[in-house]
Amino acid sequence: MTLNRLFRSKFKVNSLVKYVSATANCQQHVLQFPSNSRWSSSEASLDTDMKKSTDANSEKGFKGHDMLAPFTAGWQSTDVNPIVIDKSEGSYVYDVNGKKYLDTLAGLWCTALGGNEPRLVEAATAQLNRLPFYHNFWNRTTKPSLDLASALLETFTTTKMGKVFFTNSGSEANDSQVKLVWYYNNALGRSHKKKFIARQKAYHGSTLISASLSGLTPLHTEFDLPAPFVLHTDCPHYWRYHLPGESEEEFSTRLANNLENLILKEGPETIAAFIAEPVMGAGGVIPPPATYFEKIQAVVKKYDILFIADEVICAFGRLGTMFGSDKYNIKPDLVSIAKALSSAYMPIGAILVSPEISEVIYSQSNKLGSFSHGFTYSGHPVACAVALEALKIYKERNLVDYVDSISPRFQDGIRAFADSPIIGEIRGTGLILGTEFVDNKSPNDLFPPEWKVGAYFGAECEKRGMLVRVSGDNIMMSPPFVITPGEIDELISIYGEALKSTEERVKELKSRK
Repeated sequence: MTLNRLFRSKFKVNSLVKYVSATANCQQHVLQFPSNSRWSSSEASLDTDMKKSTDANSEKGFKGHDMLAPFTAGWQSTDVNPIVIDKSEGSYVYDVNGKKYLDTLAGLWCTALGGNEPRLVEAATAQLNRLPFYHNFWNRTTKPSLDLASALLETFTTTKMGKVFFTNSGSEANDSQVKLVWYYNNALGRSHKKKFIARQKAYHGSTLISASLSGLTPLHTEFDLPAPFVLHTDCPHYWRYHLPGESEEEFSTRLANNLENLILKEGPETIAAFIAEPVMGAGGVIPPPATYFEKIQAVVKKYDILFIADEVICAFGRLGTMFGSDKYNIKPDLVSIAKALSSAYMPIGAILVSPEISEVIYSQSNKLGSFSHGFTYSGHPVACAVALEALKIYKERNLVDYVDSISPRFQDGIRAFADSPIIGEIRGTGLILGTEFVDNKSPNDLFPPEWKVGAYFGAECEKRGMLVRVSGDNIMMSPPFVITPGEIDELISIYGEALKSTEERVKELKSRK
């Protein structure tokens, strides 16, 4: 049966095409397309349907725009009008045609305070009027950057941190982590201790180094990545990878043993650091299994390997704790943060550096005459002013407690659909959640990729005024921290309606096999 026949229902074709095209700019990473992403056997008819759909639904089109769009296929920019977001209010965004969407991904896991927090706008405006830019090189700096560094060291309490290094994004933070660790080990005379261990399905960014750390194949393909100093160990996804009869604790033990075996194989003297997200985000929203981080930390400590916590998604309340490290009792040597640091109102990232590492960096820079790393916009005064105000709001409004109190409504409401015959697993914690579509509720029975079950579900959500993250047959959500109980109920209702429509579509496709 051809794809053309599978997708001949006009309304459903238009919904699917509209979703795949329109969400291209709001998907963070790695939409999985078959080798011919135009679904070759029905390319002509689908192109015709795309033109009809986008012409009918867009008052102002931007098809064939001039931007080389990130994480977007070329044909999407060339042949299909994007969703162009024009305005945001709280948990909602509006496109240029006035259509309203509940933004369940908070932009890209980041607009924690929603779309129109006036205090952040005022903080940016005041700083722009006072000092729109100055750098942090050569012992020159600005008050906002100094104040933010102090505030971050006070906020991170799971273990004591010594210094803060500012970047412009999470990718830059993780990229800089590698340079900091190499600089540290070189200063200690450990010139061979340079390898990094990350995990399959991890996402740590898209620069050369951070994409290498990431464990997602599309970030490596045709980019000549990963770099040879990066190793990848097991993904800690219990549902998908546990052995028959294996408990979560036993699964964690096996993964810790595998990590130790990898270290021994490579030589502990060559392994510099291990990096992990407390909850894996773009790889599918994968919380750690029971006792996982306890056992992993014991292994890396045993072999004098630094632990880097990538808190870019988890920090500042996403999990119902200030940091993911608080939730899972992680004691990192280095921490990467970004996203909710400024609620994404300004680009900013940072690295928290332990006293032990920062002291060595200071000593080595004294010998060399300088610590020769940084960016023009490191600690940009406007970004720092906005981030400072965001931190104040998180604390003044007790948003960590709010997320902790409201997240059961979100988690339980979506998990009520777990019995659906097309859902394999619903997983998450706090205000982050993933749904994985499979057949027969088995991780080994995937739907045919040409059915595009996840994309169809996303199209049904979009039609009803809700944006979700789609990656293959995985759906991800991480709404703003300020989402209200009523908005959560709306989210759950739209999810349920879209799920029912998707179940009917799968049933129809099965009948045609």
